[in-house]
Amino acid sequence: MANALEVVQKFQGAMAKDDWAGARKCLDDHLAFSGPFEKFDRPEPYLESLKRLHGIVERVDMKHVFVDGKDVCLWYDLVTNTPAGTALIAEWHHVEGDKIRSIQVVFDARPFAPMFTTAGAG
Repeated sequence: MANALEVVQKFQGAMAKDDWAGARKCLDDHLAFSGPFEKFDRPEPYLESLKRLHGIVERVDMKHVFVDGKDVCLWYDLVTNTPAGTALIAEWHHVEGDKIRSIQVVFDARPFAPMFTTAGAG
């Protein structure tokens, strides 16, 4: 059995390479995701959301990784190619066995709100 950090690093590495199938293998079938704009209880809609987000991401500048048993917290700057610019993100992953069971993302969503409001309009 892999440790929690290895599982999260494998997931992050797969996403960095656009390996969505590899990323999916790291997620529990009953993944619970919570963020400022969305909540999911399955991995597929979460991955679809990440695919859409991927187009605005220039890079991720990792600041620190905290590990506490089955919990891994990532603290990073998400640099985007949008007027929202750079956002400081905290991601808390909880790992059960060899799968990520839950992810909670926290950031100041105000600069991104216009993108989500416009996307939902019409």
